[in-house]
Amino acid sequence: MCGIVGVVGREPAAPRLLDALKRLEYRGYDSAGIATLVEGHVERRRAEGKLGNLAAVLDRAPLPGTTGLGHTRWATHGAPVERNAHPHATSRVAVVHNGIFENYAELRAELEGRGYEFETETDTETFCKLVDWNLSQGMPPREAAHAALARVHGAFAVGIMFAGHPKMLVAARHGAPLAVGFGEGEMFLGSDALALAPLTRRIAYLDEGDHAVLTEDSVRFWNAKGEEVAREVRVTSVSGAATGKGNYRHYMEKELHEHPAVLGDTLRQYLDPGTRAVRLPTLPFDPARVPRITITACGSAFLAAAVGRYWIEHYARIPVDADVASELRYRDPPLPEGGAAILVSQSGETADTMAALKLLRAKGQAVLSVVNVPESSMARESDATVLTVAGPEIGVASTKAFTAQLAVLACLALGIARARGTISAAQEAAATEALLAVPEDAARVLERDGEIRALAQEVAKARDVLFLGRGPLFPIAMEGALKLKEISYIHAEGYAAGEMKHGPIALIDDAVPVISLCPSGPLYEKTLSNLQEASARGGQVMAFTDRKGAGALRKFARHVIELPDAPDFAQPILHAIPVQLLAYHVAVLKGTDVDQPRNLAKSVTVE
Repeated sequence: MCGIVGVVGREPAAPRLLDALKRLEYRGYDSAGIATLVEGHVERRRAEGKLGNLAAVLDRAPLPGTTGLGHTRWATHGAPVERNAHPHATSRVAVVHNGIFENYAELRAELEGRGYEFETETDTETFCKLVDWNLSQGMPPREAAHAALARVHGAFAVGIMFAGHPKMLVAARHGAPLAVGFGEGEMFLGSDALALAPLTRRIAYLDEGDHAVLTEDSVRFWNAKGEEVAREVRVTSVSGAATGKGNYRHYMEKELHEHPAVLGDTLRQYLDPGTRAVRLPTLPFDPARVPRITITACGSAFLAAAVGRYWIEHYARIPVDADVASELRYRDPPLPEGGAAILVSQSGETADTMAALKLLRAKGQAVLSVVNVPESSMARESDATVLTVAGPEIGVASTKAFTAQLAVLACLALGIARARGTISAAQEAAATEALLAVPEDAARVLERDGEIRALAQEVAKARDVLFLGRGPLFPIAMEGALKLKEISYIHAEGYAAGEMKHGPIALIDDAVPVISLCPSGPLYEKTLSNLQEASARGGQVMAFTDRKGAGALRKFARHVIELPDAPDFAQPILHAIPVQLLAYHVAVLKGTDVDQPRNLAKSVTVE
């Protein structure tokens, strides 16, 4: 979602803010802006579209000042045009905002009754003018901001700058993340640690309901009750050097080729190559006694969670409910005493997953989160965390973070199964051996890049595409369809192969690619039969399989791509890579914005 940066510094603020905003581009945006204090007055520059447009505006009309705010906006209220871009400002105050003020219409009507005129359709302008009103009534800046924050409802993070106060910013969060960075004689504000990485690695996060005052050499925090509090300062592991594209055309291409390294780094955290055993951190529940596990997430993370459901039920023999987080929180299911929940999120800030976390904890469930950002809200609010080691993922469409999530969930399934006594030491060793081979096998999958690029030439011509899989490869089929939709804008659906005759087969003709995940194994013959039915109706069958499965498929499939031979347990991780790579090459052929596809944001921090 929207990105916030701020600086109370000693050097010109605008170039530093623009550089920090570039590191927030991965969140998705459609306009951008910067405001600074110039001789005590608020001045700003804004532009529709990408940051290059804002940079051009700043080249034509430079913006001096050492204190300022920057913002990348993903439109909610109001079209993505310059007048709606942040910062919003009056002569007294400038505001940047991530999230939604749900009661803005009521407040806007109140302010219009006091004589205020509005230039935009945004909820942020209403908040800005509410702070301005409080200032006009003689309130000091912090009190004016606090009083305005007390009037608004919703999930948000804000940064506020005041005319006449050139060495101060006010920040606040309620449901959306915000971090303060500590420099030498200067302070910084950012939506996440990545934005601040080249400026500082010393970070403190605002807790839920906090507001803070930043000056050039200090920060003070107040909690939701208005009590002054201390917040932990930690050294973040995020490095600004990790965000370059290197020699790749797109961040997504770079991140696809990082699969082997990320899988190796993640698996090394939890597997002992010497003993062929899993070593998990202490879990917040007793695996031997837990009656049921609820697993929940959003987007690709949910599809990883759905694979995890298959694994945990199969190996640990525990019933698992898998729900999209936005549905779980409103379905409000009955949950057992002593139950546990596993939440999955790359950013650890996903709004619906955070809301599900609060619901699950309120219902007495022990909460374990699988996240990629150890400083995230979800990591801090869970009973325990298991970390993926994917590094920063800049492309909006999740790639390496997805396979890292699968790797962690596979380790969790084995560790829980061992604790319950549902697998033997020999079975654990065999499964561990399969996982330890995954990084090398992932590199071998990437060697099929040329074949997958050739396949993309045909898929790019299609208007509709079907992905089919069975068992734990069914969620991977949905992942392939999701990736194709996200970045190429081709309509695609992922189905359980056995469901094809229950409706989707009506879509099949000679213009519809049918992409199957069909390795040899216990479900191979069933899937092969489904594909033969599709072929008989003119469907263009394209299959990812292994050496043993390729022979029968080549008798009728239009394209067969062989992946490395691997045990069933590892197949979902390995098959995720080619479907993502296929989506990437199709998107390149279609000429879309691969790293920042339209209408999408990296971290969905509002409902």
